This record gives sequence, C-alpha cells and structure tokens, in this order.
Amino acid sequence: MDAYLQQQPRDFLAVATPGAGKTTFALTLASWLLHHHVVQQVTVVAPTEHLKKQWAEAAARIGIKLDPDYSAGPLSKEYHGVAVTYAGVGVRPMLHRNRVEHRKTLVILDEIHHAGDSRSWGEACQEAFEPATRRLALTGTPFRSDTNPIPFVDYAEDGDGVRRSVADYTYGYGSALGDGVVRPVIFLSYSGNMRWRTKAGDEIEARLGEPMTKDAISQAWRTALDPHGEWMPAVLGAADRRLSEVRKSIPDAGGLVIASDQNSARAYAKLLRDVTGAKATLVLSDDTGASQRIEDFRGSQDRWMVAVRMVSEGVDVPRLAVGVYATTISTPLFFAQAVGRFVRSRRRGETASVFLPTIPSLLGFANEMEVERDHVLDKPKKAAEDDLYAEEADLLKEAEREQDEDTGDGDQLPFEALESDAVFDRVMYDGAEFGMQAHPGSEEEQDYLGIPGLLEPEQVQTLLQKRQARQISHSRKRPADEADLLELPADRRPVVTHKELLELRKQLNTLVGAYVHQSGKPHGVIHNELRRVCGGPPSAEATAGQIEARIAKVREWAVRMR
Repeated sequence: MDAYLQQQPRDFLAVATPGAGKTTFALTLASWLLHHHVVQQVTVVAPTEHLKKQWAEAAARIGIKLDPDYSAGPLSKEYHGVAVTYAGVGVRPMLHRNRVEHRKTLVILDEIHHAGDSRSWGEACQEAFEPATRRLALTGTPFRSDTNPIPFVDYAEDGDGVRRSVADYTYGYGSALGDGVVRPVIFLSYSGNMRWRTKAGDEIEARLGEPMTKDAISQAWRTALDPHGEWMPAVLGAADRRLSEVRKSIPDAGGLVIASDQNSARAYAKLLRDVTGAKATLVLSDDTGASQRIEDFRGSQDRWMVAVRMVSEGVDVPRLAVGVYATTISTPLFFAQAVGRFVRSRRRGETASVFLPTIPSLLGFANEMEVERDHVLDKPKKAAEDDLYAEEADLLKEAEREQDEDTGDGDQLPFEALESDAVFDRVMYDGAEFGMQAHPGSEEEQDYLGIPGLLEPEQVQTLLQKRQARQISHSRKRPADEADLLELPADRRPVVTHKELLELRKQLNTLVGAYVHQSGKPHGVIHNELRRVCGGPPSAEATAGQIEARIAKVREWAVRMR
C-alpha cells in the first residue's frame, strides 16, 4: 500500500506468494481509491467461476459490492462493480471496454499470467481495459512455460538480452516464511518399483528415483499414480496418518489430493473411503456443484477432498494442511500453485505436508520453493555457439520434449500399468533432504509421519536431523543381510535423470583428466584410489551420489597440490 500510494501509478504489478494476502491488499486499495474518488467502479478479472464468486464474497466483507453474475447491460446501482473471468472478457471485450470508458474504473487482474493462456485472451484484455483509469495486476507465480506476452506487464532486458517481467512489488515465499505469514512446507517423497507394458508389448520394470530416460520417467510416474496398483493406496494411507498427527494440534486440518483426471479422482476418493472409513469430498471441474462443494468443505471438519486441477490456484481453504500431488503435470507454475493451497497460515507454528512421487523435476521444484521467478519473454541464447554438437543436442532435446512432455491428458503415452509398490524415500525441507528408505507402516516411516503439526521453522529442521540420526543408528545395529532397502541418507542418494547421470560421469572424467596432468599418475590409478577412499563400484555402475562424492574428493586433492 505504501509503495502504491507513493507512486500512484496507472499500472502496478504485485507479485506475492500464495497465502500472503494479495486479495486483502487489492480490496484495501480498491476501497481507498473509491473513497478518494480516484475511481468510480471496480472490475475484478479472475481465472475461474469459483474465484469470481470468492472475490465478490471477500469484497462484500469490507463493504464493496461486486456482481459475480454480471453478463451484459447496465449494472444495478447497488453494486460498486463486477467480477468476471478471463474467458468472459475474451468473449465480449467491447462490452467491458464500454464500461471502463464511461466511468473511471480500477481493474484488478487476478493471477494475471492467465491473460497469456491464449493469444485471444491477452488481446481481449488489452482491448477491454486499455482505457481503464487504474490497473492492478496480481500473481503468485509471474512466470509461464511459454513466451506469450502478458498484458499490462513491463518487460526489461537482462545482461543476456532476454526480456523478463518486472514487478513493482515482490513478496516471495522466503520473505513470507520469515515473517511467519505462511506455513513451512515439509515434502515427503515416495519411491518404489514400477512395472508396465508398452504399446509395443514390452514389459518394463524400473524404480522411481533411479536414473531413467524422459519416456521411462513419465511412464513410471503414471504407473505409480494408477489407482489399481499398491503405490497410491500406500501413499494415501501414509498421508492420512500424517493428517491424524496434524489434527492433534489443528483439529480441523484437512487434506487435498490433486488428481490428473476425473476417473482417477473418483478412484482416489474410493481408496480414501477404504482407508479412513469416511467419504471424501469429490470436486470435478465440469460439475455444476463444484464451487458449493469447495465451500462446504471449507467450513466443515471433513478430512479429505479430491479435486482435478480446479483447486490448484487461488481457492482459499486455509484449513488444508496435508496434500498428495497425484498428477502428472510437471510445470513449475502448476506445482507452485498446487503447493500454494497448503501454505496459508492461520496461527504461528502450523506446518504443511505435501506427499509426492520421487520424480526428479518435482524434487527440484520442492527444493526451490524460495526461488523467485519472472516471466521470460525470449528464448535464452545458446550457451556454446562454438560447440559442434550443440545444435544436434538442442534438436534432440526438442524432439524429446515434444514426445515426452506430459500435459495431464492421461493418454499421451499409451501403456498398461501392471503393478507398483511404495517405499518411503525422503523428506525435503528448506532445500535440505533427510531420511533413509523405509517400508510403509514401519517405525522408520512413522518417525517422519509423526512430526508434530505445530512447530517453529527452525524446530522442524532440528527434529528432522534428529530423526535421521536415529534412523542411521538403528540401521548400523542391524545385520547387513537384513538390509533389503538402500540404506544411505537422502543427501547421498540424489535423484537424477539418465542424462544428468551421464553429465556427472563426464564431469568426473574431466576432473580426473585434469588431475592426471597435475599429479603425473595414470587415469586408472586415480579412479581406483577414488573407489578405495569413497567406496562403491566402478564409475560406469556407480550411483549419482557416489560419483558426486568422487568429484568432491578429486577436487579436494587438486586444491591440496596447488
């Protein structure tokens, strides 16, 4: 508010993490502008029908009346403005332009990145609201996977000549966490063996978290999410036990399963009924009663809600504290918005828990929760123009992306999921990873599921370190022949793709080659010495964690010789 009132700009972009209070800020500002006669009416543009109604309800609480059912014609004098959707503006841009031309208008563009969802929406917003007296753009995630420009957003070139969106005010997750206005998020990741049949009839078996091609990662991921396997029931059971623990401190805490499609959502709701003995609230995007179901769940004490996409953005259910990411959508935008449903804090000390499969991209997003992103309008320039193989590598990468990028349609890679099982893999918190693998239902898993629901952020870190130390201590006391799971701490089991593992091996060989010139020893001798000191098999069979340990060791040797 201070920044806005000082500048009094026509356009203002506020970027704030989900749960930080963008709606409160926007409506407080609207009230000020109406009171001081800077504007005479307000138009709110939201991504969905449900959010349109949510805005109208929030505005009514501070005395601003918005009509969420407006479609055309003159507005009743009892209203201060309207709440519409981007799709609605796309259909009738001139209707809204006429309204803002006749009366001084504040336009609030909620989750403004949606105005770039299609060129027609962006053009319609530009046409409809170009004459507006004031425009306030809000977003929790000002980045997009594409390069469609977002209306009324300024872009500036960085040092590499790439244009990035420029916010007038930014309040990221890290700042909000430090101020105690959002919850810290604990991510609990589950691995396991997956087996599926390809369209060609080949049976493939792989373990989540092991280096795989993009194709294999995508298919293993979908096998894990198949409701007929063992992975989903085990993870839902673990999530429900976590919810029971959280409800000891937060009695009305609720859980949300985000599903890829309606069939899966129905199946997950049935699994939850089997696990909990109680019916889960099912929210399907094309169901006319979806908004009412969300509202009913919001005010109830019910344990679980299952939804397809529509609860991933903007929907305010503050009691949601436990989530299961059961969708194959793998964009940073969707992931950030999905996790944003669980970070809204009501009192200090509340924690959020999100369960997810051990997939490299998801673990990367989880570890980068505090990274602030901007919308990039240009494709970055190629890093190595003199690399003979750079163009070929880029073409291969593009081909892989076209074939493998999962859009959540559920039918991109035809295959038959045969069986799956679940293994507790690790806990991620504040960029660090904890825990060794454990079977569902074991004491080791319960150690992490049983973390209290009310903790200060620094207490979470300390507790996770203690739980991991206890797990390692128990592991050392067991006979070696009883270890049926990989008994290494999570930070020594990095999750990488097949391509990333090849890059690590290449990096190790490059460093060994440099050390050969420095030490005068042959390659083979250095590799054998690294194996002796760090442990593990030859480089071709070593895990990513083992290779990273050898990279660190050879660097240490090189520094000593200088």
